[in-house]
Amino acid sequence: MLKRLAICLSMVAGAAFAQDRPVVATVNYPLAWMAERLGGDAVEVLFPVPEGRDPSFWRPGLSEIAAIQQADLIALNGAGFATWTTRTSLPRSRIVDTSAGFSDAYIATQSVTHSHGADGEHSHTGTASYTWLDFAQAAQQAEALAAAMQRRMPELSDQIDAALPSVLADLAALDAETRSALIALQGKTILATHPRYQYFARAYGLDITSLEWDAGAMPDDAQWAELQAIADQTGASLLIWEAAPPAAALDRAHVMGLTSVVFSPLATRPASGDFLSVMRGQIAGMGSAR
Repeated sequence: MLKRLAICLSMVAGAAFAQDRPVVATVNYPLAWMAERLGGDAVEVLFPVPEGRDPSFWRPGLSEIAAIQQADLIALNGAGFATWTTRTSLPRSRIVDTSAGFSDAYIATQSVTHSHGADGEHSHTGTASYTWLDFAQAAQQAEALAAAMQRRMPELSDQIDAALPSVLADLAALDAETRSALIALQGKTILATHPRYQYFARAYGLDITSLEWDAGAMPDDAQWAELQAIADQTGASLLIWEAAPPAAALDRAHVMGLTSVVFSPLATRPASGDFLSVMRGQIAGMGSAR
């Protein structure tokens, strides 16, 4: 009986601690990683997108919307990312658009409509939204998030002040490492399976031609034919996969003379590691694949 009572008290105390912590809701993993770094154990970071779903086009249910609406701060990526946020009533006083400070640097895109599994039909139109793949822009997003957290959670201001320089230093180092690692790829055409890399290409001087393939899926014959035609036309020899495809797809790309690299934009949480460690590994792999 005493043991059971102790367990119950422990659960109540844990729940109370969780409720006492301010909540930061985020629309993608990079922002969740930033919030976790800035707030540490003093904040609860809410990133409700289910595993395997695309945060760009995922639509939350009523329970997820209710939880997000109750958060102390709602961190948006901006640039058209997470389209559900434009159709949902969210408390404006608790929203921060982390890329608003460089909105004049957004990249316009062409309209292409297609579908991705459970996320349904969607359109890549208007603005490229994977802003954090320019790591200097990611640093600006971290600064905007830190300022908003301090405004909404003044009791954590000193902690956030202490944590921010480390986050910015890590992103600056990642930016410098990327410039150095990929310099040999400048002037060469690179192919990518999905249009996610516009800011990455601009920031690091790369020429990336994008296809419209489903992430992690086996391309069909028409897609392979399109890839071959583009490779022949451009002389490209490097192919970026947004997510790891079946081994047979890697084999077929190799037969076509293409070197494959998997480079996740990390819009979703990785299975292991964090944003910094996984991104560094991917950059190193891409740099050595030339």
